[in-house]
Amino acid sequence: MTDDYAIINTGGKQYRVREGDTLQVEKLLGEPGDSVTFDRVLLTNLDGKVEVGKPAVAGAEVLGEIASQDKAKKVISFRYKNKTRHHVKTGHRQKLTSVVITGIKAD
Repeated sequence: MTDDYAIINTGGKQYRVREGDTLQVEKLLGEPGDSVTFDRVLLTNLDGKVEVGKPAVAGAEVLGEIASQDKAKKVISFRYKNKTRHHVKTGHRQKLTSVVITGIKAD
C-alpha cells in the first residue's frame, strides 16, 4: 500500500481514501461489480505532491468498484409528550453502497 491518498466528496460527505480501501457511502446506482468514478476530488497527495482544489482538483478522479448494496442499522426516533399519552415512534434504515477503491488518477 502506498502513501498516496485523495479526499473525495460524495453524498454530501467527505472521505479520505487510498487505493485498496473499502468505504460505505450513500446509495449509488449500480450492481455489485460495476465500476464507479468519483470526479469531485477535493485534494490529492500523489508521490508526496499535495494538490488542493478550488473547489475540486481539475482532471483528478478516483476509481472504484461496487462491492455490495446494503442497508445500515435501523435508527429509531421516538417523540413523547408527557401527561397526554401522545407518542410517535418512527424508524429509518439508510441505504448504503460499499465501494472498493481501485485507483487514483490525476492529470
